[in-house]
Amino acid sequence: MNPKAINGLQCHQCNWLVPADPFHYTCPKCGKNLDFVYDYDKISMDWSKTELNQNSEKSIWRFLPLLPVIGAPERTSVRVGGTPLVNFPELADKHGIASFQIKDDSRNPSGSLKDRASEVGIQHGREQGKVSIVAASTGNAGSSLAALTAYHGVKSVIFAPASAPPAKLTQIMQHGAQLVPVDGNYDAAFDLAFEWATTRDAYCRNTGINPILAEGKKTVALEIAEDNGWQVPDHVFVPVGDGCIISGVFKGFFDLLGLGWTETMPALHAVQAEGSAAIVDSLSRGGEIAAVEANTVADSISVDLPRDGDKARRAILESGGLGFKVSDDEILLAQKALSQATGIFAEPAAAAAYAGFLQASQKGLLKPADRVIVLITGTGLKDIPSAQQLLKQVNPVKADIAQIETYLKGLEE
Repeated sequence: MNPKAINGLQCHQCNWLVPADPFHYTCPKCGKNLDFVYDYDKISMDWSKTELNQNSEKSIWRFLPLLPVIGAPERTSVRVGGTPLVNFPELADKHGIASFQIKDDSRNPSGSLKDRASEVGIQHGREQGKVSIVAASTGNAGSSLAALTAYHGVKSVIFAPASAPPAKLTQIMQHGAQLVPVDGNYDAAFDLAFEWATTRDAYCRNTGINPILAEGKKTVALEIAEDNGWQVPDHVFVPVGDGCIISGVFKGFFDLLGLGWTETMPALHAVQAEGSAAIVDSLSRGGEIAAVEANTVADSISVDLPRDGDKARRAILESGGLGFKVSDDEILLAQKALSQATGIFAEPAAAAAYAGFLQASQKGLLKPADRVIVLITGTGLKDIPSAQQLLKQVNPVKADIAQIETYLKGLEE
């Protein structure tokens, strides 16, 4: 990135254009969240679709001219990004639409889309001269940061609710990060992590407060557009908790419009669990986002007060998207149906996006010519107990062919 191609960071609330240097997490005037603002003409002088097409880099760093860091890390072979966009024509036919695709970000190194944010955040933290990175997480952001800081040789401290799925906490510890299991919810962990970062001169990788993270997450939108020949879909269904993923997806498509590489913005649909639906609820009220007491099986999108809620609302409203609330039962049923129809095992939070798509289809909100993408943000291997809720318990079968035939016939009934 040419630093001269960054005009600054604009406050979402007061619209003040904050200089990019020194770096601020939030607006110095009103404390609200910031967006990077680019000079697309300057970027276009040094970068084109043709040049991108000739780039052999497969990770998110192929989009370096549109990322707010000076350079890429020395090592990129772990490959964050470059995840598959898979077509499922049989599902398109079933739901009466032109195309149905899944962007499977469970294929990232730590098993979630959060790797995109962590990768850019680690590089930005290094360029800021920080020697350690701290984050609050319900699990995925923490395991992502732990994995990638291990790869890049950086110290990390993760504040996570002690109630997070054991697989995610194990993943954090396995990579050697310093795990702080907080006796409280995600919001308590968030505040502790930010206080730790500001008082210990560490870099803060808190979702929903650091504008760098949305810049990393936006690369999923850049990949979707590139893989479809710069023809954007009509609808993208996104699981939403804090709001940072959907705001990142919006930013990616927004930047492509600014570059003139695409002509339209897809409708970005926010899907939240009924037990954690602060952002979707605010759409129907048309007012300020109010905190809830989050309670859902989808731990990755379980948030009392979304820290990037206002930008998420903007993404939904300005893209012409809708908000969907899905029950835990709908999420678990969608998780199983998705696995059986596509071979993709999504964690509950990711499966919520598919549940939202099913709800939209059942309500007749999709048209025959529509092209739809469901964003799968994390692997189901991170939370096996949730998936087991709808599965029959497996009992031993005697090592006898006749017994096995009887057993298999029982499964078909």
